[in-house]
Amino acid sequence: MATIGSWGPDLTFSVNSEKQLPFDNMSRSVKARWATHPIRNKKPRTEFLGADQTSVKMEVTFSARRGHKPRAEIQKLINACRYGDIHYLYIGGKRIGTHEHYIESIDTDWNEVWNKGELVSATTSLVFKEYR
Repeated sequence: MATIGSWGPDLTFSVNSEKQLPFDNMSRSVKARWATHPIRNKKPRTEFLGADQTSVKMEVTFSARRGHKPRAEIQKLINACRYGDIHYLYIGGKRIGTHEHYIESIDTDWNEVWNKGELVSATTSLVFKEYR
């Protein structure tokens, strides 16, 4: 099995002959925190306050054709978001950021639903935020 990455026990990105769970459109945002102090009759002064939390966005498609049960997999992520689970995020065997991440938001598009409401394919947009 070729493991691409993971976030705790609930989400493992991998590709093998039985199951495929890659991700698409991953982006990472690194920001700094600054304060602006107004000064009368002069330009404002800026002050560096420190690093802000890193965020990572990605899309994951859960498909029954790729060996997954989309509704169950998405429910695991929803529970992790609701209960505030934190884990390190690994991609390519390397940790993303210096701290653990939590799921800030989940948006799900139900791409394909079959007879009796069986969810066959769904694309989930995940936003991970660094936990400090």
